Amino acid sequence: MSANLGVRLELPTAPTPLPMLQIQFKPPEAKVPGYVPMVVPPSNLEAPPGVKEETTKEQPVAPKVQIPVLDIQMPLPTTEVVMTATYAAVAAVATTTLATPFFDQIKKKLQKFLQGKIDKWKQSKKNKKNYLVK
Repeated sequence: MSANLGVRLELPTAPTPLPMLQIQFKPPEAKVPGYVPMVVPPSNLEAPPGVKEETTKEQPVAPKVQIPVLDIQMPLPTTEVVMTATYAAVAAVATTTLATPFFDQIKKKLQKFLQGKIDKWKQSKKNKKNYLVK
């Protein structure tokens, strides 16, 4: 029997593959610690002939105050030390001056609150005592 039905069978074809995802991989980088080698000259190192030695400026002598009664000299502080102490003192005084009224108000309200609680406690204790006596 030969059957030619005129129908053509279509076999399934392989699906088209999906495009491959490309992963962007960046290898890790590391910062390797390093140091600059320090060169220590030998102890017998001398300057070449014809080189003049540099002279360093001498530090100015700090001013001193003579205290006659004790017969001692006291060094005066540098300008930087005096300025820093001045700024700290002004900041402390300003903070205290501005904060005192706030703390006074809080103190008054807290005292009033606590006194009210103490008075209530005394009254309740007195009421209990009167109740037990009767």
